[in-house]
Amino acid sequence: MQQPEVLTDHDVASSKKSVMKKLPEVTLAFWVMKVAATTLGETAGDLFSQTLKLGYFLTTIALFLIFVVTLVVQLRSSRYNPFFYWTVILSTSMAGTTMSDFMNRDASSKYLSVGATSLGWGPQGLGLGYPSGAAILLSILVVIFAVWRLSGMTFQIRDIVTFRGEALFWSAILVSNTLGTSMGDFLSDSSGLGYAGGALLVTGALLVLVALMKVPVVPNVLLFWIAFVLTRPLGATAGDFLTKPAAKGGLDLGTAGSSAVLLAVLLGLMAYAHVQERAATTA
Repeated sequence: MQQPEVLTDHDVASSKKSVMKKLPEVTLAFWVMKVAATTLGETAGDLFSQTLKLGYFLTTIALFLIFVVTLVVQLRSSRYNPFFYWTVILSTSMAGTTMSDFMNRDASSKYLSVGATSLGWGPQGLGLGYPSGAAILLSILVVIFAVWRLSGMTFQIRDIVTFRGEALFWSAILVSNTLGTSMGDFLSDSSGLGYAGGALLVTGALLVLVALMKVPVVPNVLLFWIAFVLTRPLGATAGDFLTKPAAKGGLDLGTAGSSAVLLAVLLGLMAYAHVQERAATTA
């Protein structure tokens, strides 16, 4: 009996004109939407866990299940759909927010509102702290990239069109967004920089990466993944800056109002990307 042919990423890349792409082109609009989605992920995650007092444990479970549902929709799609793709990015940002909070925080007064003794049902948090939580997440991310490298599949986002490649991509996205949350919260809460200072520091680091794009010896794929991780703490610090009380250096706009505005902005960007994508495919 003839053995079925196994399609590798190399085979797909060599004939990608006949294969529908599943992931977007990396442009300036891509990064604008990434920051918008990660900022919304921060405010929406805090809305469920803190404002609605569901707690980190229950919210993490609920948002992880939402991530799984949105991921299944994305994986089953036969081509790139901006609404599917950015919904998964948003769900990883929301889940990453509460996963990071559950890992790093506890029931101490430092993380609870005045007079509160608990936050939702279940464990209040593991209390690992931001440095330990970030180290664990960074280790997991390195393992994912090592497996990815050993598999021989491409790291180029525009060439990822197989199920295994996309599964590794989304695994890295979920962990990187959780890691980015830990980094952002550390900058905002523990570094002494505050929300605005943390955002400025990350923005400066991103500008350095832009400059390094002109250096031939630095792989653009490496710069992409570093930027992808760093845009998460930028979103985290920006989200905290919007929602936290003025006494803590925030604008005190609230998680509900900030999330509603950011959702409207992200939906508008999704619609624009959808129109652009349809125009490109029909040209």
